[in-house]
Amino acid sequence: MKAIELEKTYNPKDFEDRIYQFWMDREYFKPKGQSGKKPYVIVIPPPNVTGVLHMGHGLNNSLQDIVIRFHRMLGEPTLWVPGTDHAGIATQNVVEKKLRARGLDRRLLGRERFLEETWKTALEHKSIIVQQLKKIGSSCDWSRERFTLDEGLSRAVREVFVGLYERGLIYRGKYLVNWCSSCGTALSDDEVEHQEAHGKMYHIRYPFVDGTGGIEIATTRPETMLGDTAVAVHPEDPRYKGYVGKFVILPLVGRKIPIVADTYVDMAFGTGAVKITPAHDLNDWEVGKRHNLDIVNILNPDGTLSKEVPPAYQGLDVKEARRRVVEDLKAQGFFLGEKDHVHQVGHCYRCDTVIEPYLSEQWFVRMKSMADKALQAWKEGKIIFFPRKWENTYAHWLENIRDWCISRQLWWGHRIPVWYCKDCGATLVLREDPEACTQCGSKRIHQDEDVLDTWFSSWLWPFSTLGWPEDTEDLRTFFPTTALVTGYDIIFFWVSRMIMASLEFMGEVPFRDIYITGLVRDIHGRKMSKSLGNGIDPLEIVDEYGADAMKFTLAFLAAQGQDVLISKESFGVGSRFANKIWNASRYLLMNLEGRELLDFEQVPKTEVDRWILHRLNETAGIVREALLGYRFNEAASACYEFFWNEFCDWYIESTKLSLYSGDDTEKDRVVTLLLGILEEALRLLHPFLPFLTEEIYQKLPRRQEACIVAPYPEKRPDRVFPEEAESYAVLQELVRLVRTLRSEFTIPPDRKIRVAVKTEPGFFADAYLQRQEDLIRLLVGASEVTIGEFQQQEKGSVAVVGTGFEAFVYIRDVIDVPKEIERLTKEIRKAESFLESVNKKLSNQGFLEKAKPEVIAEQKAKQEETSRKLTKLREYLADLS
Repeated sequence: MKAIELEKTYNPKDFEDRIYQFWMDREYFKPKGQSGKKPYVIVIPPPNVTGVLHMGHGLNNSLQDIVIRFHRMLGEPTLWVPGTDHAGIATQNVVEKKLRARGLDRRLLGRERFLEETWKTALEHKSIIVQQLKKIGSSCDWSRERFTLDEGLSRAVREVFVGLYERGLIYRGKYLVNWCSSCGTALSDDEVEHQEAHGKMYHIRYPFVDGTGGIEIATTRPETMLGDTAVAVHPEDPRYKGYVGKFVILPLVGRKIPIVADTYVDMAFGTGAVKITPAHDLNDWEVGKRHNLDIVNILNPDGTLSKEVPPAYQGLDVKEARRRVVEDLKAQGFFLGEKDHVHQVGHCYRCDTVIEPYLSEQWFVRMKSMADKALQAWKEGKIIFFPRKWENTYAHWLENIRDWCISRQLWWGHRIPVWYCKDCGATLVLREDPEACTQCGSKRIHQDEDVLDTWFSSWLWPFSTLGWPEDTEDLRTFFPTTALVTGYDIIFFWVSRMIMASLEFMGEVPFRDIYITGLVRDIHGRKMSKSLGNGIDPLEIVDEYGADAMKFTLAFLAAQGQDVLISKESFGVGSRFANKIWNASRYLLMNLEGRELLDFEQVPKTEVDRWILHRLNETAGIVREALLGYRFNEAASACYEFFWNEFCDWYIESTKLSLYSGDDTEKDRVVTLLLGILEEALRLLHPFLPFLTEEIYQKLPRRQEACIVAPYPEKRPDRVFPEEAESYAVLQELVRLVRTLRSEFTIPPDRKIRVAVKTEPGFFADAYLQRQEDLIRLLVGASEVTIGEFQQQEKGSVAVVGTGFEAFVYIRDVIDVPKEIERLTKEIRKAESFLESVNKKLSNQGFLEKAKPEVIAEQKAKQEETSRKLTKLREYLADLS
């Protein structure tokens, strides 16, 4: 057989695109597999068509691809459904920003032209995202790609809206909503991000109508007093027993408003008297309903003050209105003072504008009955979170759920399927666009101007992408899906809602396994953001290191339940590992020259061969179990340890005796084993480094059709060799001790040493080590190795002690002994001095009382480490002296 050439240098750019096309051409991403096996299905968390992928997407899609490739290799019909999200508010904001840069305004452009512009932007970004997903190696079935505004998904959205309306679960009403004046739309409670703000607590006097005094209130938002319709006190507050039922004059406005008693009031907060603004505070809204108070809406949709306030404040923005109100209160004698105050302020999750409670007519979904079903499904074990701690988050949200405001005052999105008749006043909620009013036949009908919340299409994703509401083959075969891989920040927005929608319309949960990834943070633990400039572009990493290096590194660092801390340099881990695999494979394929491959299973195995097969077997079991439990870093670490440390550093090194000095029969035997183990190792590594493993796999003289569909290694009972594993562990300990000693005495690699190993009487590995004397000699760079329980230490040798043995390394001939004694003496003095300073510190009561626990622990660790080092140095010196 001829040697097989691999390029001298690993360069992923040479083959990654070619390998991806190879997979695409052969349709390996489509669900095939062994008949009778249950499908393994994932629907991708659809990226927003607002830009490009970031490293969070890199992590999420890398982990999805790993489990998809793993289950594909298990022979399961495996489907990964790709797609993108139209991202209503976010996309509209991006397009409006682009239009403003061109001097255009959405309202002047008109709805139709604006939507044309938005579709153009969305499709451009969608195309970029798809190419990026392919570039990082995502093995999605692209023939099933979906977009949340696709015709099929739009039909599903209508079906669900109308279905929920018919069940009495969707309603329209005028309620207090979260209003973003910048986006010009209502937001659901979950779309409001609360941030700590350093503001003021303002104290204001509201005078009694009869002129006998007044009541002091405290507020953080003095501008909203212009919409006050009452002052509330707690019914049990003794300070205000005689106040309830009285009236005060609202400063700056002159409106007469009552003092009411309500248990909502916190007697310990501020003055215990609270201004009530029903149109601009949710709690005040509830108080207003209980006391039948007037509702005064002081805001316009653009965030300026409305005509309901005195003319002096009309048209002002909130910030300026606050300044003017405080100024006027001072001028008119109603202002009593202000204090610094830290509180939580809601912001829009998309544009960061401060959210204002705003009275508006909106569409809502009643969530309680659906939430109860989703909660019950979890209690019955139908869904499992990895890690389990996120189940508490899921349960808490469902137990405290509020109705969902689903209408948005936007143009981009699913238009609400509701029409209004101008003649008979009917509200028509329909699955198909009507030509006339279904009640009176009038043609004078118009559709609701609003669109649905983006999440209203996303919560249908697991079944709408498979063809629902049609009864499709895909829906029957692949629903429910198997797993969801997503971030913890959208457990509320998306995960729980998908479960609710699936239970409501499909009668079962949409997936069983929910793997919650950590956040990708920079190396200092900070969240990646544009403002900090610490983001990492996954495509830059692919360009510099390759897609495999990125995927492996992210998996290697993705400990379950923890955030992933990375820098660009972190990806060197995956890059170095890929290089190691490439170079090891190149070396093995070069050694095929003139060799004949034998039957791998039948070829005779030495004790060392049985050790590596045992370790391969153990690793296959560990990796399988880890991937089934979504413990990605555990699986990646096991692969790394086996291939680099055990296969390359130990086994390949062990075979060099045979490859360099064995006869043809022995060389054929060894090459057969090396190639067989490499083939299995490539299959083991494939989910983590798919491009590299496929490129090498296709070069192997003995292989299956493709690594991507080759069977994943499994633990085999005929490869369990505990005795060989235990014995080889002793050999490894011996070799490491001798190598360490060589390093400490700076003995050059080309200088041969003599080693004598004295084993304890009856030591189980004595005979084994004697049989491996030639191998040990190779691994430690010795001219002679002798082993047995009667070996003795010679003068000029140094002793090292292992488990069940003592090794004497004769080094007098390979070092300058007087110089080495001088060096050791200096090292001992230095270590003694350092140990004395540490002991002094640890005996100082003042240090122990003041220092942090971790600092004390660090000093104790240094004490132990230095003591061990000192003992060893003294032993070396004694041996040499």
